[in-house]
Amino acid sequence: MKGAFITIEGLEGVGKSTCISFVKEFIANEGHKVIITREPGGTLLGEKIRKLILESKAGTLSAETETMLMFAARAHHLNLVILPALQNGSWVISDRFTDATFAYQGGGRNVSMDWLDSLQNYIQNGLEPDLTLLLDAPPKIGLNRISNRDLDYFEDESESFYKKVRNIYLDLAKNQKNRIKIIDASASIKSVNLQIITVLKQFIAQYKQLSND
Repeated sequence: MKGAFITIEGLEGVGKSTCISFVKEFIANEGHKVIITREPGGTLLGEKIRKLILESKAGTLSAETETMLMFAARAHHLNLVILPALQNGSWVISDRFTDATFAYQGGGRNVSMDWLDSLQNYIQNGLEPDLTLLLDAPPKIGLNRISNRDLDYFEDESESFYKKVRNIYLDLAKNQKNRIKIIDASASIKSVNLQIITVLKQFIAQYKQLSND
């Protein structure tokens, strides 16, 4: 049985790491093998690309350079990790995927959405996540949460940048309601977990039904 591909998206400081741990435990308790990965990253090459991007100084990478690095890492990640795991029946949970590229490079950097569409179609060959949890909160909340730590390349961006990123995320969710489920990440951890449980229970039930057809 083919595994399911779940992605976790959202701005900085919305609690993705906490969410991923919770989702992994929930799915594992359902009897599925779970693999956790991230973008950019997930492979030796991908982690090197991640380090290159996140340790760069603001303004040193063009929007086009950022985009191509993201898709280079993604192509390698798909072929080496995601696709083999899914074929082996594992459930893959990825901290970010292509929605992040549309939001950050498309929304934040004003990269052509048509170009991003073309790159997505070429690299992914029709593959999309089966479920995306979009942890949504106003940028100010996330930025306040990360204000006490050393900021990387993206975390050091302005609130106006994150407003544009968030708008694209919400547009994607509006246009792909079956796949992208919005989680109110400004709520308490207990409330966030309850929202996630509701979504996962429905998704797992649908997955089981499709597997039995």
